[in-house]
Amino acid sequence: MSDDRLIVALDVPNALDGLQLAETLGDTVSFYKIGLGMLTTGGLALANELKQDHGKRIFLDMKLFDIGATVEAAVRGLAQFDLDFLTVHGDPHVVRAAQIGKGGKEMKILAVTILTSLDRDDLNASCLKPGDVQDLVLERAANALSAGADGVIASPQEAALIRALPEAAGKLIVTPGVRPAGAALGDQKRVATPAQAILDGADHIVVGRPIWQATSPIAAAKAVLAELA
Repeated sequence: MSDDRLIVALDVPNALDGLQLAETLGDTVSFYKIGLGMLTTGGLALANELKQDHGKRIFLDMKLFDIGATVEAAVRGLAQFDLDFLTVHGDPHVVRAAQIGKGGKEMKILAVTILTSLDRDDLNASCLKPGDVQDLVLERAANALSAGADGVIASPQEAALIRALPEAAGKLIVTPGVRPAGAALGDQKRVATPAQAILDGADHIVVGRPIWQATSPIAAAKAVLAELA
């Protein structure tokens, strides 16, 4: 079985394309991320099929945010699929509600700190408080973990700093924004290579476009796995 530190993002148009990619990658990849963009084109059905029929691990990247009662209800519904990871925004009231909603399921609640596509200019435009992006990520991570998150989502550039937090002991760090050497950055602004992200404290890396846009997705996935090894 593949090294499950690599999570391949199925950020493709629909569930049929996602299933085709997963079948192409076969046993090379054991862990997949399904995001909000596929929710209305069969994403939940694909998550269930990959989990139940193909034995894959599934990261459902919904980045839930709402009042506590609504988050709790949404997570309770998603928990029935026995998925592995679910993202929520890192606001403490959201994290606490998600933990209640998942009940006794093993699904890990991962808190989003600040999206890896955002920089200080973006935060200013959103009227978020002043401060260095890394400092804000650390503050949000500490607050989310204290509220009960099983881990956090953060850019590779903050992984080492989060790993050093007392609140991060025994918690997961999952890093999107990972790009193999020479790959296009796309809309990501805070990035690192796969090996560097793991060295800096990440437990899992998420790689999407560099794999599914490659001429040979399986060769691209194997290259990432070789770097991790």
